[in-house]
Amino acid sequence: MSSRYSFLIIFIISLLILLAAAYFQFVKGYEPCPLCIMERVAFLIVGIIALIATCHNPTRLGTWIYTVLIILFCLAGLYFAGKQVWLQHLPPDQVPACGPGLNVLIEDFPLSTILHELFFGSGQCAEVDWTFLSLSFAGWACVWFGVLILLAVWAAIRRTRFLG
Repeated sequence: MSSRYSFLIIFIISLLILLAAAYFQFVKGYEPCPLCIMERVAFLIVGIIALIATCHNPTRLGTWIYTVLIILFCLAGLYFAGKQVWLQHLPPDQVPACGPGLNVLIEDFPLSTILHELFFGSGQCAEVDWTFLSLSFAGWACVWFGVLILLAVWAAIRRTRFLG
């Protein structure tokens, strides 16, 4: 399996995760919190980078550049998902207050408030509406960001080891 196929798999996984998120939001009615939105942005950027890498079919150096970019955005996504998992496991008396929805924030609040909500979350981010195998949406995001990091590293190692 060449690095090109690894990047294609990363793209497909990212796309499927974003489609699942859209399904849960628009069909099942789960409203995303600010940290969920940031996780989705990270998955989107990782998917775009992987798609570009797939189409480009880079050399060894290019493969490593794409791998580093994917890892950086996966680590950003892990930060947001990890922050959300942490909020979900806080005792109820330590959970921050719920802020207004993101639409209200964008319309009525300064950029600093919006950024604070996006990067640090609110009480809304501590709610666990759904679990599968004891993991919430954020827990699964952590798992998938880890998988994508491993696939990106695999692509770079394969390119380096087997193609000179």
